[in-house]
Amino acid sequence: MTTKTISITEVAYNKLATLKLPEESFSEEVNRLTSHKNDIKELLGAWSDISSNEKKEINEAIKKRREYTRHRR
Repeated sequence: MTTKTISITEVAYNKLATLKLPEESFSEEVNRLTSHKNDIKELLGAWSDISSNEKKEINEAIKKRREYTRHRR
């Protein structure tokens, strides 16, 4: 297998090292961290266990953020 050498800052290296699993190479780690697809199906049911009050609070926070963003343009 062909390899490539890249330069990263020490801060970036330390972040990667923190996320690296035991017995995992850095190449395996990069593949693992970048292989996730943004599949909406993975999110289905993610909020099914929150209360209706929490849902209202979340929706209100989203609405406020959207309003704030609209007025900044």
